[in-house]
Amino acid sequence: MTTPLVEMRDMRKSFGGINAVDHVSIDLYPGEVVGVLGHNGAGKSVLMKMLSGALPRDGGEIYIGGQKATINNPRDARNYKIETIYQYLALADNLDAASNLFLGRELTTPLGFVDDAQMEAETRKIMKRLNPNFRRFHTPVKGLSGGQRQSVAIARAVYFNAKILIMDEPTAALGVQETQMVAELIDQLKSEGIGILLIDHDIHQVKMLCDRANVMKNGQLVGTVKVDEVSEDDLLGMIIAGKCPPSGIPGPGAVQFA
Repeated sequence: MTTPLVEMRDMRKSFGGINAVDHVSIDLYPGEVVGVLGHNGAGKSVLMKMLSGALPRDGGEIYIGGQKATINNPRDARNYKIETIYQYLALADNLDAASNLFLGRELTTPLGFVDDAQMEAETRKIMKRLNPNFRRFHTPVKGLSGGQRQSVAIARAVYFNAKILIMDEPTAALGVQETQMVAELIDQLKSEGIGILLIDHDIHQVKMLCDRANVMKNGQLVGTVKVDEVSEDDLLGMIIAGKCPPSGIPGPGAVQFA
């Protein structure tokens, strides 16, 4: 097999006396979508925040491309080509797609002025690659649909050469057509060898979008499964009862289905 894009080994994080992430190990390969699944409080978001640099870890190691990585803050994560697309997208509603794509990293002319024309040209180029149907380049993003807003957020990450994307419930509150748009964007990213870690609690979306799923419960890894080898009921059993189906790889302390 190829070298994993990401390996998180024996990750640990506590808040007070509560083990939010308790000896969890997961990996991600190029061109793969791996779900991180579980109820609220399962530890999935805390685990991903340690990878993104938003939270320091209490223990464990992170390897990027087979090399041990030092990630203490979001800037470190970006240096390893890790980008996070949060559920609320972190877009500036009053700005258009190009201004959002280059927000904080604006292109400038030789005289030091913001180069709006070049930023729009670059935005059109990346959108043609990711979402050829996107046309509303001069509309403030607050006037875009949910799927179009996701397109802008994904384009911003990919333009700056992200190889690892952390996506937080990318289809939350989207309709059927917009969810399909996001699914097509994810397929395009996979075809380019980008790896995606997808945080979710929606079993149906995980089945539709992911290749593998890691299920967490009470801070621990219940197990890892290939989504095409398990049913939605299997995933539900992992989430609620902490039971790993026979086709999965159980985490420490997981209960196997009879």
